[in-house]
Amino acid sequence: MEEVAERNATSEREHRPSPIDVHVGSRVRLRRTLLGMSQEKLGEALGLTFQQVQKYERGVNRIGASRLFDLARVLDVPVSFFFDDMPDAMGANPAVGGRRSGGYGLSEAQEGFDDDTLHRRETLELVRAYYRITDPAVRKRVFDLIKSLAPAE
Repeated sequence: MEEVAERNATSEREHRPSPIDVHVGSRVRLRRTLLGMSQEKLGEALGLTFQQVQKYERGVNRIGASRLFDLARVLDVPVSFFFDDMPDAMGANPAVGGRRSGGYGLSEAQEGFDDDTLHRRETLELVRAYYRITDPAVRKRVFDLIKSLAPAE
């Protein structure tokens, strides 16, 4: 009886997306959305269906190294973009039960956002609208206006 329960628990863990895969997928979705690109368009650029893109974005399917490289190229970001703002807890090594020295590989720990600001639709729409302003001088004035309206830190 215990053996069956153990097998079921192992099977359940194997089908649950890894937090790292979920994070990388959310970064794919963030960048795709910032570019105003549909899942279908991204899929076409990669030779995938939109359903496959959806599974990557939810972390259901793990993204291999070559696919991550292709995503970085199509989305015009460095590969490291997909790992930016990853919570420190994800940098822990479960086999050892502790944190890897230096966080992720040999790099120094980076400051991340404590809230979900970058993932809000309002933020994404604002950034997209801002970058649609073609005149750099006007864009700078809009930027200065927004900064002036925000409370001082």
